[in-house]
Amino acid sequence: MASQLLKDLALQSAIIPKESPFATRKKSKSLTIGLPKEISYQENRIGLTPDAVSILVRNGHEINVEKGAGDGANFSDEEYSNAGARLVYSHKEVFASDVILKIEPLVSEEFEIIKPESTLISTLNLPNLSKSYFDQLNDKKITGIAFEHIEDKVGDFPVIRAMSEIAGSTVLLIAAEYLNSIQNGKGIILGGITGVPPTRVVILGAGTVAEYATRTALGLGADIKVFDTHIYRLQRLQYAVGNRIFTSIIDSETLSKALEDADVVIGAMRGEKGQSPMVVTEEMVSKMKPNSIIIDVAIDQGGCFETSEMTNHREPVFKKHDVIHYCVPNIASRFAHTASITLSNIFSPFLIKTGTLGGIEEMIFTNKWFMKGVYTYKGSITNYHLAQKFNLRYRDLGLLLAARI
Repeated sequence: MASQLLKDLALQSAIIPKESPFATRKKSKSLTIGLPKEISYQENRIGLTPDAVSILVRNGHEINVEKGAGDGANFSDEEYSNAGARLVYSHKEVFASDVILKIEPLVSEEFEIIKPESTLISTLNLPNLSKSYFDQLNDKKITGIAFEHIEDKVGDFPVIRAMSEIAGSTVLLIAAEYLNSIQNGKGIILGGITGVPPTRVVILGAGTVAEYATRTALGLGADIKVFDTHIYRLQRLQYAVGNRIFTSIIDSETLSKALEDADVVIGAMRGEKGQSPMVVTEEMVSKMKPNSIIIDVAIDQGGCFETSEMTNHREPVFKKHDVIHYCVPNIASRFAHTASITLSNIFSPFLIKTGTLGGIEEMIFTNKWFMKGVYTYKGSITNYHLAQKFNLRYRDLGLLLAARI
């Protein structure tokens, strides 16, 4: 009886579906990752900290760090060397790595030295790029991954959120700099004190930047108005900050009146297709109070104001219609040490997973959330909106995935 029972159990187990061979054939792969010193003006961040390098090295990966690459973020060459990185002494040498992890897009001289068929992980910063940028990537069959487009498993954008937290915590510090009399501002304190009306702050967008800026403004005692195009975002913001504040759907009349009264206006609306919506016209800006300040956090996606023009940390502001404009795209670079730790916390886990899965290609085709960051792949544009914008041939990575399965 017992013998027959065992035979029946064995027969049942034999017909249970086994794990797919496709899912088990992958083998771990050692990655060679290059961390170049940024050439772009006043970009001080670096993608991996020495602690993250140490973990990656212990997992069998080789990290090439260009001498001085971490200086701007206060990470020394000695720290990277002690963590197991290989220090290299030229830009060309670090670009011989299979995977390049950097912050800014490639500059012209880097196209000449990047290894063909390698992988570039960086920001895209679309407003500064032209069709020739993508042509050059395709000519060398570079796999380009925009880290701000990489999603996590729940559909959020971890890099955007992390940098937005820093930007949101920073924008009112920036506003305070340019409101004071030393900077020829309005000569008012940001916030409010007894017997003096509070500073009026308008925030466009109700995302992460708005959340952190609102927390700071509330702590200072400022009068806050937040505008967005979606009611659910405004509801989510109210819940996140835990305070009842003025919120409104964007309409020209209400927004125009708020701008005319504002001392500080923060533009933090990000577009779903890589281009931020321009919601404030030049005419609306012209009616703002003299020496009020606009901070356009969305300038890396084109900006929320018709009068915005990209600036840098050396010359961060300009005046138009007597309104101060601050339009620096890499605000987080002002706090490069903090920003680098945050980026490293995001990059190191997926690089470890990439090695475990068998390389960049396996990482792309195994994880759809990672695939969304890919915009060029082996000579083709794989981002539909980029292909439309620059009239380039489009290749659907989803179809390639289907062909592999």
